[in-house]
Amino acid sequence: MVGKKKAPKRGKRTPIGDRVTFIAMMDKDVVADIKQVAIDEHRAAWDVMEQAAREFLGRRQRQKAR
Repeated sequence: MVGKKKAPKRGKRTPIGDRVTFIAMMDKDVVADIKQVAIDEHRAAWDVMEQAAREFLGRRQRQKAR
């Protein structure tokens, strides 16, 4: 079997930077909307979720500071 490469396992991704895998349960409509945003913006769904989480945490921190 010279020249044949093993196909990569589906669902496995190489970590980007210091990121870790995180699993959460969400409403199916929310997940569908997140995926659509990712498609529309040519981004990964994890990137959309990370941005949303950072914005939420920033708002929360500002509210606590008051």
